[in-house]
Formats: sequence, structure tokens, C-alpha cells
Amino acid sequence: MKKYLALAAIILVSILSFKGTFVSDNKSNRLEILLLGHDSKHHFSEKFAEIVSQALFKDGINISYTTDPNDLNEANLAKYDGLMIYANYDTINPAQEKALLNYVKSGKGFIPVHCASFCFQNSPGYINMVGGQFKEHKTDTFSATIVDAKHPVMKGVNAFSTWDETYVHQKIAKDIHVLTERVEGTHHEPYTWVKNYGKGKVFYTAYGHDERSWTNPDFLKMLKNGIIWSVNDAAKKDWNKLAKPTPDYSDAKLPNYEKRPGGFQLQAPLTAEESQLLTQIPVDFKLELFASEPDITKPIAMAWDERGRLWIVETVDYPNTVRDVKGEGQDRIKICEDTNGDGKADKFTVFADKFNIPTSITFANGGVIIAQAPDFIFLKDTDGDDKADVREKLITGWGTFDTHAGPSSLKYGLDNKIWGTVGYSGFNGKVGDQQFKFSQGIYSFSPAGKNMEFLGGTSNNTWGIGFSENNDVFISTANNTHSAFLGIPFSYLSKIGKPADQSVEKIDGHYAMHVVTKNLRQVDVHNGFTAAAGHNLYTARNFPKKYWNRIGFVNEPTGRVVHEAILEAKGSGFREKDGWNFIASADEWFGPVQTEVGPDGAVWVLDWYNFIIQHNPTPEGFENGKGNAYINPLRDRTHGRIYKIVYKNAVASKIKSLNKKDPKSLISGLESDNMFWRTTAQRLIVEGGDKQIATSLYKLIRDKKVDELGINAPAIHALWTLKGLGLFEGANTEAFLVAVDALSHPSAGVRKAALQVLPNNSASLAAILKAGLLNDSNLNTRLAAVLKISELPVSTALVSDLQAAEKLSENSSDKWLGTAFTIALKRHMPVSAVEIITEKTTGSLPAVAKVDKVITISPIVNAMKYDLKTFTVKAGTTVEVVFKNIDFMQHNLLILQKGSMDKVGAAADKLAQDPKGAAAQYVPNMPEVLFHTGLVNPEGSETLRFKVPASTGNYPYICSFPGHWRIMNGMMKVIP
Repeated sequence: MKKYLALAAIILVSILSFKGTFVSDNKSNRLEILLLGHDSKHHFSEKFAEIVSQALFKDGINISYTTDPNDLNEANLAKYDGLMIYANYDTINPAQEKALLNYVKSGKGFIPVHCASFCFQNSPGYINMVGGQFKEHKTDTFSATIVDAKHPVMKGVNAFSTWDETYVHQKIAKDIHVLTERVEGTHHEPYTWVKNYGKGKVFYTAYGHDERSWTNPDFLKMLKNGIIWSVNDAAKKDWNKLAKPTPDYSDAKLPNYEKRPGGFQLQAPLTAEESQLLTQIPVDFKLELFASEPDITKPIAMAWDERGRLWIVETVDYPNTVRDVKGEGQDRIKICEDTNGDGKADKFTVFADKFNIPTSITFANGGVIIAQAPDFIFLKDTDGDDKADVREKLITGWGTFDTHAGPSSLKYGLDNKIWGTVGYSGFNGKVGDQQFKFSQGIYSFSPAGKNMEFLGGTSNNTWGIGFSENNDVFISTANNTHSAFLGIPFSYLSKIGKPADQSVEKIDGHYAMHVVTKNLRQVDVHNGFTAAAGHNLYTARNFPKKYWNRIGFVNEPTGRVVHEAILEAKGSGFREKDGWNFIASADEWFGPVQTEVGPDGAVWVLDWYNFIIQHNPTPEGFENGKGNAYINPLRDRTHGRIYKIVYKNAVASKIKSLNKKDPKSLISGLESDNMFWRTTAQRLIVEGGDKQIATSLYKLIRDKKVDELGINAPAIHALWTLKGLGLFEGANTEAFLVAVDALSHPSAGVRKAALQVLPNNSASLAAILKAGLLNDSNLNTRLAAVLKISELPVSTALVSDLQAAEKLSENSSDKWLGTAFTIALKRHMPVSAVEIITEKTTGSLPAVAKVDKVITISPIVNAMKYDLKTFTVKAGTTVEVVFKNIDFMQHNLLILQKGSMDKVGAAADKLAQDPKGAAAQYVPNMPEVLFHTGLVNPEGSETLRFKVPASTGNYPYICSFPGHWRIMNGMMKVIP
């Protein structure tokens, strides 16, 4: 161990001695380019956007990607210096056409590329502005003939050769100035040109069908020059003044999981100011630094109190300094305050210290709950000095063998319980009188540390939970499930014998993340989400409407991005769509670990700021530490930043703090348009226990108004506040009648809340049926109604209604509603009549003759390898292969045709990028796959029974989970 400490000291000195370029001017602007693409793989605009963005980003050019032609409007276009189009849309509507043409005429840049010359065919004005229209093409490898080498666009561009589509144009405008030609015999086809359009400038090139051109250095140089030439002089002048950090790089021992030729170099850390210059946010937002080192170090979690003060968890012990004696750690809880109102923290108070790898914080019972495996700890300040003088264990039993797979994401839920997630370190302990044991997933418990419930299992290491304003629950997990939905809690599914992992549905609609750095370093799920964390929704109203209760922020520290997950209703559940990025950085230390809406309505981001993000498996040439992370002295212990992303046109928050002793203050909190203040007010009222406030809560619930989204959030919180005060548990008739009346509220979210808070008695059942919620127009609320009915007193008279509803196509075809009706029918139907259909087990074994040989294969824990590299079997015999997954993530086992590993592996990589890939168990549908298991969860097993092929030779076997097959493989040797 001494050698690592010595090396760490040497490297720390070297890191601190070679900072990147010093930046003194952070007021100049990067060029902002909007790229309009389309949903097509032929002209793959998404990939084009990624490559171009990575190539141009460090030069101070931001590419914002959209596939929505409706973004061609005056207000949106005005935010950008130039518009690039790489798309094939047949038509453009009059409003879009007017906005686009006027935009360029006004003096902005226009950069149509390749297929853009066949866009908007119904617009002669557009075709004239481009300077020509695509007519036809073949394909070939050809050289660019430079016609005007002196033009600024061609500066530094060499004549290049590339494979591309051989465009022939028509309707060529007379005023184009040709820069390059494609020469074919005696024909000279204009291929790159420029022209003026009003006060604006147009740069067009026909190059750019796919990566063969996109990655050509001279094509990229020409494109960059074209962008800079096309924008107006003011934007260009501002861009020229922009400081463009050029970080230093040095050789270092770094893992190369992706086996990239040449490996990687170590980037020097940047100052916070420099890092911001390499970070992109949406064009009409500001990136503001709230705090950084040395005032804070390694922030891993945050929360705000009722005074609007930020509390953070700092952990320099993470990941491998696991203390044998608790209370000797270097980690602490710190309060960060802005006392002078300038937007930056200027007061830092250590609330409590001597922790060892705490991972989360939330407020409860007048104090805070800290997750620090193996314990959850309650801390409280009783004398007002901002120092904890109460320190008590609430729950113990959280796994400690892997520090990045422990408990995280503690949050106060609308149901007045504390919610959280845990990775594969899991939980094994006693809570109250109950013993619990579970692995990765989502759970809740009372603020007093009692009444624990395991709500659902997840597919992998889980670090992220978020609530919508309607109390929908979303989850982020590692390893290719960055967006998931808690559909039906496990307590319901267990009634019909379904496992906990069926409570959570993978809903992400895409594989790729979109990075602006070429130096991507990941363990697996390469170029996808391998370390997703967060999923906090935008639940305030300071941002533009497109964010409201719709965008989930997913952190991906390995990609240095915060992703925008667009959440849309799909039946009673949800689906996710790719919203690209909210934040993206080319600083290879930027590490967003938590993103959340703050009291001011801005979005706050914790930047872990560390070059080393990866935890395990242990790379070749390294050793593992106590935290099950590989030992690397380059892991930083001194940096950390907190940012706010502020909408430029935001209205200041009306609330700065809440007074828990003032009912008017608390009611104003419930009425806030920011879910943070509503939840905080709800918590304070429930903790205070003053039932006299009920009259004001009734008033909020009886208010039938809804906002632009059809939500009445104050009424939702008021209902749950009544529940927290215990007003539905006794004989409080008014509270009951108010909730019954809310069953008919115009807001689906209010109806849902009313359902969930009503007591489980016959009067509630009668009220729900009278309100017709079994047929609610909102399927998510209908789902809540069916689940509620499954908890209410048995009514055999209800069976016929349930059966009739179950048969409706909108119910029977819905993933969650179909299951919910099965649960409700089991509750209310006589036991003898219940029929539960058990799903066929994946990989069920056919009845065959005697088994000649049994082989057992397991993964090596944390190594992403099989414990059996080869095994030998005889041709034509019957074999059983028992695959036992003792690892902490999903794996499968595919036995392949001879010599087909690379082919099947490539197909698996492609399948991983298909949103339906997980449903297919990541098993390619191809004849080369001879036998296979499904995805086997941790602690699960599956058996393959098959007849060995008659042909002798070597048959490879692989795990086809994204990114695994290259190192997780073996060979079945078939002998005569």
C-alpha cells in the first residue's frame, strides 16, 4: 500500500503544477448553431450531430440538435448565430418558411449540408436560398477539386478524397460562388459553394453522407470555416475574443476498458472558470458557479432546508477508504449559504463530520437523515448553532462491500415516507419487527426509520429516483437502463406471485448518449448510459413550458453530460424519448452526480470533478481496494463544484424561506409553483402535527382550477398532508368527504391522490365506484383506482364489473392495467374461481433423454469474465449447461456457431442500441446463435439442455449484455 501512497503524492504534485490555460475573460460567447436533423438512419443526422459537435466543440462552437421543424420559428431562431440543416423534410409550412427566410435575410448564418439541398421541396424561396437542389446521385470515391483556394472557407483545407454520394444538382442559382467541384470526365459539378442572402450568408456543401466524410479532417476544417464565415460580424468578433482553454495532457497509467489503440492521456484539471468555457448548456440559459474548491470538496449529494440553504455531503474517503472503526472518517455534512445575495456561497458551516462514505441526505423530523452504509443516521441541531448535537442510528443492514452500489437518492415522498434506491450491495437487516433482505432496487420507510417496504427490483446498480408532480416514480440505473418507471409496487405483485423485478419497467427510448468529448472512457455500454444517476424532473415553472413536469435530468458522469429524458404518457405508464443534453462538457474531469430543481426554480448540479470515474471491474494491471473499486492514485480528493443553470428570462421565486411555526407561511409553500417548496411545506406541517390547519387544506383541495398542464399541484400535496396528519384514520367526516369530492376533480393527478389517501373501507369503495374511476379517462389514474380496489374490503358483487373492465382492449392491452385487474380480481373473486396465468419461464427445458454431462458456469464477480474459459463435450451427446449468476449485474450465456463470435458480437452491439433490445434479452435473432439463456438476474440461474452439434470444432460462447462479449467469452470444444 505504501507504493500507492508515494505514487499518489508524486502525481498530486504534478497535477497541481500543470493547470490548463488561465482564463481571464468569461464574458465572450461561443458560437451557437442550431442543427435541424430528422429521424432517419439513411442520412443519420443524430450521428452527424455527434461527430460534428465533438470536432468543433473545443473551438468554441456549440451545436444544439433538434428534429422538430417547429423549432423554425422567429423566437427560437433568434437565439442562434447560425442554422445548419442536415435533413430530408419534403415540405415546410408557410410560418416556418417565413421565419427561416427572414432569419437568414436579417444577417444570420445558414449552413445546409448534403441532403439539405433536397429539403422543403415545396419552397422555391428555400431552394433559391440554398443555391440549388439535389437532383440525383450515385456513389463513388472522388477527390475535391478546389476552385477558390483563397476564399476564407478554404483556408487550411487540402484537396481531399472521400467516399460519398455523387450529387448532381438542378435549379442552381446564378449568384453562387463555387469553392469546390466534383469533376467527372468533362463534367464539373459544383459541390461546395457560398452565397449571400439578404444580409445573411449561406455556406453549402454536398459532401457528408456518412462517417467516411464526416470524420475526414479536411471536410471538418471546411465545415468549421463555413460556419465561422457564415455568421455575422458581431458574433464572429465575440467568438474571436472567446478564451478557448487548451488543457495540458500527460502520460499516466490509465485503464483502457475499450481497448482503444494508444490508450489515453491524463488531462490536467481546470479551474471552474476554465471548465465552464468547455461546457454547453441551452442557449437561453446561464451557467453560474455557486461554490467550488477549496470551500467544498467532492460533493456527492445535496438537499435544501426550509430556509433555502443548500446542504451537501462531502466524501473524500470515497471509494476505497473504508474505515474499520466508524466515526474516524474524513467526510462531512456542510451547509453552504449565500448571505449577500450575489448568487455565490460565502458562508460554509460543517454541520457534522467524521463520516465514512456517506452517499445521500434528506430532511426529516426537524433534522436530516444520512445514508452511510451500513447505517442510516439521524442528525439534529437542537440549540440552533447549525451543529448536530443529536446523532442516532435509524436503520442498519446496508451492504458495504461495494461503495458505489450502496444506498442513495434519499427523498421525502408525497406519501410522507422516505424513499431511496440501493445498488447490488443491497440490504439485509431488521426494521421494526420485520427482517428484510433485498438487492438492487427502490424502497421506502417512515421518517422514524420504521415501516420499510421494498417497492421494486431493478436490473442493475441503481442510483437515482425522481417524482413527477402527479406522484409518478422514475428511476435511473447503470448499464443501459437510464430511464425506468415504477409501475406497480412489489407489495401488489407479490399477491399474484410475480417477482419484484417486474415492478419496474425499462422505458428508455434510445441507447446513445451524446458527448462533446472524443476521449470517452467507459467500462461497458460503450457510448451509452453505463453510470446513469438521478432522474429528477423539472418540477417548477421558472423554465420554459417544455420542461414542466416533462423533462427528467439523468446524470452520466462517464460521458460528462446531464441528459434530458423526455417523459411521455404511454397508456397507464410512460415512455422516454431522447431530449439530447441539458449540459455537456469537454472537460474530462467534469462529473455530474446529482441534478435537481432548487428553491429558486433553477437547476442545480453537483460536479464531482474527477478524471477517474470508473469503479469496477478491476482492469488489468490494477488491484481492488476495500470499497471494491480499483486502486488508482489519480482519483482526486481536492476538487468539487456546484453550479446553477438559470433561465435568462426566469421570474424570481416569490418564496425565500418557510416558517414552520407560521401556518400562513406553510400554506403559501403548498401553493408554490415549485415542488420543492410544496414538499417542504407538506413535511413541516406533518412534522408539526397541527390539525387546525386542516381548514386551509380543505380549501386548497376544493379549488377546481388546473394549470396549463391540467395539474393542480397544491391540491395533490394538501391531500397527502391530510393523510400525514392522520385525518383519514379516525372519524373525521369532513376530511373524508373532501377526499371523496376530489375523486371528481378536473385534475387527473388530484383524482389519483384522492384515491390513494382514502381509508381502506367499504365507504371508500362505494365512493370510488360512484365516481366511475374504474373507467377514468386518464389511464394512470385508472391504474391507481384498480390497485386501490385490490386493497379494499372483499366484494363479490364487484367481480362482474372487474371482469367486464378487464376485457376492454384499452385495459387488456396495457402492461400495467392488465396486471392490476388480475390483482384486483384475486382480491374480490372467490378463491376457487381465481385463475392466475403464470408466464412461461424463459429457457424452460424440453423433455429429453438422459443427460450425458452437466457443466456449471458462473461469472467471476466484478471481473466481467466467465469462471470457465473452456469446456469439452462429445459430438451428438446431450448436455446441460447450468449458468449461475453470482455477479451483481445481469448476464446471459449464448453458445454460437463456430467462428461466429465477432459477427454475433457486432449484432449484439447493434441490438443494444435498439430500444427493444432489452426485451429481446440482448440476444440477436440469427442462426449463428445455437443456444442461449435469457438475461439472468443476480443470484439467479438458468439451465440450457441441448444436443451437442455433430460437427467437431470450437464453438464460442459469450455474454451479449451491452459491451461484455469482447472480454466475457469462452469456448465449447466439441470432440468426436
